[in-house]
Amino acid sequence: MSYSLDTEYLIRYGGQKMTQMHSFQDKVAQMLILNEGVRISHFEYQGKRYWLKQVEKLSGAMRFLKSDSAEALYKETQVLKLLQNDGAPVPKVHASGDGYLVVEDAGRTVRDWLESDDIASDELQRILNDTSKGLADLHLMDHAHGRPALRDISWDAGEVKFIDFEANQQKGTLLNQQIRDVLVYVHSLYRYINDKEKISAAITAYRQAGGEVIWQQAKQFLKSWQWLYYFAKPFQGIGGKDLKPLYWVLWHFRYH
Repeated sequence: MSYSLDTEYLIRYGGQKMTQMHSFQDKVAQMLILNEGVRISHFEYQGKRYWLKQVEKLSGAMRFLKSDSAEALYKETQVLKLLQNDGAPVPKVHASGDGYLVVEDAGRTVRDWLESDDIASDELQRILNDTSKGLADLHLMDHAHGRPALRDISWDAGEVKFIDFEANQQKGTLLNQQIRDVLVYVHSLYRYINDKEKISAAITAYRQAGGEVIWQQAKQFLKSWQWLYYFAKPFQGIGGKDLKPLYWVLWHFRYH
């Protein structure tokens, strides 16, 4: 016998109100029913916010063009649990199962903070420095994120969390992954921030927090690409969101 989502919900919960839910697991089960097919959603439970991520359901040609979303979500879940056990700065996994993952809300992303109108300049610098130190801490734990752009890093009252580890499913040595982390991070800084002094201070914070070895390795890696510096120079002020930051990444490693 099959039931509609509403019928299944009533059968499982007997029409109970949200405040009468007996456990967090019940709440997750409810949200899985109410958000069937929704890749990312959020909910509140006992005054806290949580994010529910489910397997992306693809149709048509997208099923062949994109990687297995179920496998990707499973790998992300395993990575988060591993990092969590190591004490890495990642959101806590509160529930997971076949095709879904629930993590705690980690606060606003650094990109969101940059777009905020109610933040002082010195507070913004603190956020950037904390973020850089968080990346250095992650690397010192012998881990890598894979794509630490500012939209994938959260900050809340001095606490930094790295989110969205789907990009962490890449091949290569740990050193190569950490070098890529640094390059992506610096590129993201120059993509969203115009104040070069703030960027330099943030990068210095990473280097002084234990990231100097990886920084020097990244600098060595970029030596063979510095010919692009002259190609990208005409676009330093007019290039798009990728080309313009590329010039400044090359510039920074060239002169620092």
